[in-house]
Amino acid sequence: MPELRKDPVTGRWVIIATERARRPNQYVKIEEERKGGFCPFCPGNENTTPPEVLSYRAKDSLPNSEGWWVRVVPNKFPALQPEGELKRSAHGIYDRMTGIGRHEVLIESPSHENTYADLPEHQIEEILWAFRDRTVELRKDRRMRYIMIFKNWGHEAGASIEHPHSQIIALPVVPKRVQEELHGASKYYDFRERCVYCDMIHQETADNVRTIVENDTFISFLPFAGRFPFETWIVPRLHSAFFSDIQKNEVVDLARILKETLSLLKRALNDPPYNFVIHTTPFESDAGTEAYHWHIEIMPKLTKVAGFEWGSGFYINPTPPETAAEFLRKLAARSGADVAEGGQIVAALG
Repeated sequence: MPELRKDPVTGRWVIIATERARRPNQYVKIEEERKGGFCPFCPGNENTTPPEVLSYRAKDSLPNSEGWWVRVVPNKFPALQPEGELKRSAHGIYDRMTGIGRHEVLIESPSHENTYADLPEHQIEEILWAFRDRTVELRKDRRMRYIMIFKNWGHEAGASIEHPHSQIIALPVVPKRVQEELHGASKYYDFRERCVYCDMIHQETADNVRTIVENDTFISFLPFAGRFPFETWIVPRLHSAFFSDIQKNEVVDLARILKETLSLLKRALNDPPYNFVIHTTPFESDAGTEAYHWHIEIMPKLTKVAGFEWGSGFYINPTPPETAAEFLRKLAARSGADVAEGGQIVAALG
């Protein structure tokens, strides 16, 4: 029988459609045609992008030239512009403001092919440090209220350039999805005097049916009310409100668990397109740092969002998170990856 599940943070309901359930191996990726040709993000083409705002590179190399291993540039076609004054105005009942913000692209490595599942862990660490460094820098702009870090992998997930990259957008407002999480986390904290994400970690550890990977500082699991098949969250074990507060040992563990999690998803689903977002506390949050817990959400693009979802706000997930998690854990066990270096793939199936 189908089941409705309620997200403990936002209060959003999800339909787990067991009557039309799809087994994990029934998701067949449509092979995307590789465009080939010129790539502005490959080494040697640095002059075709806007001047870099950050790069990690060899000491003897010059800015905007070869020799880098992580590079951040302004988006050539930005959603928002940094120049100008932030002005708010009204038009009758409608509100508007000038499109002030910053939109940057983080080129994750010189390799045109390798993404998180393929990169060495130390390279992923460098990407995470670049996320952190740009967040700290962009936060200095007092017009901005939120930094959104995200990745679109594959054409179906919205990527227009094949070379693996992420995006960073500084916004003058807090996104609605983040506001919903802040509101739900605050209500939960006011009622129970505990962080809902911390309680979620305790619950997932106790249930041990949706957990995928864990190490000393992070846990990776499929959420109880996941909106999409194989939707996966990575959450710090210890309460932390701001991603930009991440420490060296946490970067090492986060790089490891990101690689392990995305490697499993790649093997299980034949390298699916996916979206990856980091949700963190806004710069000046009324919710307080006790209530909200930064985390990463990974959403493979395996199903379509259609009329019912748009009209109702419900999501229909045809694969129960427990089924998807069991599939991933068995795959890890068959691959001999029960114990990874410094991290553990959870092998006990419930």
